[in-house]
Amino acid sequence: MTQDVQHLLDTHDGLGLAQCVKTGDVTGEQLLDGVIERLEKVEPSLNAVVDRLYDAAREESRKPHAAGQPFAGVPTLVKDLFSPLEGARMTQGSIVGGDAKAEFDAEAVARLRRAGCLLMGTSTSPEFGTSYTTESTRHGATRNPWDLERSTGGSSGGAAALVAARVVPFAHGNDGGGSLRVPSSCCGVFGLKPSRGLLPSGPMAGEGWGGMGTSHAITRSVRDSAALLDATAGTDLGAPYAAPVSQNTYLSATQRAPGRLRIGLIDGPDISSDAADSVRHTIALCESLGHQVDTVTLPLDWNEFYSRCFDIIGPSTQELLDTIGGMRGQAVKEEEIEPRTRVMLRERGHIDATQYVSAINYIHALGRKVATTMVEFDVLLSPTLARKPPVIGTLDAFDDSLSLDDVIHAFHSYCPFTALFNATGQPAMSVPLFWTEDGLPLGSHFAGRFGEEGRLLSLAAQLESEAPWAGRIPPTNACSR
Repeated sequence: MTQDVQHLLDTHDGLGLAQCVKTGDVTGEQLLDGVIERLEKVEPSLNAVVDRLYDAAREESRKPHAAGQPFAGVPTLVKDLFSPLEGARMTQGSIVGGDAKAEFDAEAVARLRRAGCLLMGTSTSPEFGTSYTTESTRHGATRNPWDLERSTGGSSGGAAALVAARVVPFAHGNDGGGSLRVPSSCCGVFGLKPSRGLLPSGPMAGEGWGGMGTSHAITRSVRDSAALLDATAGTDLGAPYAAPVSQNTYLSATQRAPGRLRIGLIDGPDISSDAADSVRHTIALCESLGHQVDTVTLPLDWNEFYSRCFDIIGPSTQELLDTIGGMRGQAVKEEEIEPRTRVMLRERGHIDATQYVSAINYIHALGRKVATTMVEFDVLLSPTLARKPPVIGTLDAFDDSLSLDDVIHAFHSYCPFTALFNATGQPAMSVPLFWTEDGLPLGSHFAGRFGEEGRLLSLAAQLESEAPWAGRIPPTNACSR
């Protein structure tokens, strides 16, 4: 039976596994045991897990499944960042997080549980999620299953590594500047960031980073992402704002053609030859499917935009540290946080309220400008990243002599496009359509109009059908064969 379970895990996505549970071909406990075996096979190489909650997940797996649970008996993990999971530590990727355990689930996590997911542990994140690589003093470097010397991206790097390595079919993550899409690009899997306000952020927070942050998942298949959105979308009590929830299911969007789309190719910052090749490949694919692709110049100064984002991220991070200090009864000391965080807080942690409000107004105005541009386009296209995944240690090589401008250049010369759509609140996705000559994935990034996740998912499903990626398995993998 063990080999049969492993074969199911090799070949099925989350919805497929849940169907096997519902028909009695396998039990949730058997799937859990199979996933544990897979995780322990690759985890020494990947370093993608923070806490293991195997006993709690096994207890949950033995309970009767409720009717209508789309992911009944499917094991997965929750990202260790701003997403409390009852019984797991909330380290936030930092030494200052300590070992305090959550006493309740975040609402988004609770919805995953109600959908039938077996929440078996937590995945790695960089300190406070403010890096495009999942490397931290607290947990070390999470490694890319396509090349263990390279980064998984950040900040949902643990989730992406586990999905890419075929440990689980999907894993929870969140995204404040590209943290679902960047790791998806680095690891060759699918990552969708929903519209601002579509996913719940409570009960601990009203919003993340001035509304730029949201949660969702990294998945192997497009339809799993859609079904997870069906299970988790919608406001929670006291939400400060809300995106419109589709009247039709998001899963149904993956079952219909998107029609002929007007795609705007973003004329923006410089990219590498690899990234340019990935864009040309994607354009050719889209045009072969009947879509029209034209170049568009967006109404913004990119460097000013990046700087304004840190007018929001800096004070938000300082407030988090003040809260942690208050909870533990001792202020956080500089030597407890990483150099990148020290640089950011030194320059932007204590800006005045007027500068913060100005940044909020700036991103809201930018959202209106980009929305006006998108009257002419159904979606916008760019590479997810300006170059292929970097070697471990190169993207996070900061010290106290650097300035915030140095940090911004390091990050946004590598990842120039994703944060824009956190600021504007639009849905956006990284689709794994291209691999470099040396076998590394580079995702294609598509952004849609606010509230139009259905259109993006329909396009993604069409691309998945035309250029399937499920059969591309990295050298470090948990498969049974």
